[in-house]
Amino acid sequence: MTSDAFSRFRALRRRALLATAILCGLGSALPASAQVKGLEILVPAAPGGGWDQTARAMQEVLQQDQLATRIQVENLPGAGGTIGLAQFVSSKKGKGNALMTGGSVMMGAIITNKSAVSLDNVTPLARLTGEYGVLVVTADAPVKSVQDLVAKLKTDPGSVSWGGGSAGGTDQILAGLIAKSAGVEATKVNYIAHGGGGEALSSILGGHVTVGVSGWQEFAPQVAAGKLRAIGIAAPERVPGIDVPTLKEQGVDVELVNWRAVFAPPGIKDKDMATLSAMVEKMVKSAGWQEVLKERNWLDLYQPRDKFAVCLREEGKATAAVLKELGLAK
Repeated sequence: MTSDAFSRFRALRRRALLATAILCGLGSALPASAQVKGLEILVPAAPGGGWDQTARAMQEVLQQDQLATRIQVENLPGAGGTIGLAQFVSSKKGKGNALMTGGSVMMGAIITNKSAVSLDNVTPLARLTGEYGVLVVTADAPVKSVQDLVAKLKTDPGSVSWGGGSAGGTDQILAGLIAKSAGVEATKVNYIAHGGGGEALSSILGGHVTVGVSGWQEFAPQVAAGKLRAIGIAAPERVPGIDVPTLKEQGVDVELVNWRAVFAPPGIKDKDMATLSAMVEKMVKSAGWQEVLKERNWLDLYQPRDKFAVCLREEGKATAAVLKELGLAK
């Protein structure tokens, strides 16, 4: 936790959060009309996860405010989003009515999967939301707290199986950082990757893993139903509306936010880019979108395209450094 690479990574995360309020006011003026005809949104993951939830929320709000018509959402999961990413790059090039959801998980998956395509091959449109990582266990699990989890991890790292999203993504990074904080080599973490939030949730509920890792919203219904128990959240302080103790207050000095964004295809016309940017900006400023953020306890991390593109490059470098430090990439 004291290495230069992780310090830079955490500093970039914090700086991005602090700067959001300023950056949101720097977007360009909106065109008179921001309506997009026949909008297509590709989700490079299975239904049920954060990228899928983001796309469905966008679909609802954009339709409600008549910012787009005939909106279709398509799921194409696999390899941490890189299969969908490759398909998006090859089939949607130049299309002014196509979008793809994605986020920080994909940055790690691109590295660990040695993907032939990367986020350099698409057009950053806007960062939208974020969630702090949350740890959950089944209601009857012997692990009752993060302290219990760390004690078990120190005794036998292999006995703690972590269920989360794609290999190399923020879920695995969080597991690695917790292990490192406990003095355990991150390479010994028994992490079980899943193709989407729904698949991971089934594994966690079925007791196939010791602890689940993801964003709050993916676990909230099952926590409310008493099937899962949240034992820690990777936030700097308690999050209003989420009754879960932080990792820090339980002796683990780790925090991590998983952001989500939307991308346009490569090679689109300036006019189409301006229309898509205006559509998204109107959406994030709408009452409907603000209500979605409130209902789902999502952080408002909106950044317009120019600022988002800069932060994306910086965080890509930081993610690569942390993955290398944790032994998850060469």
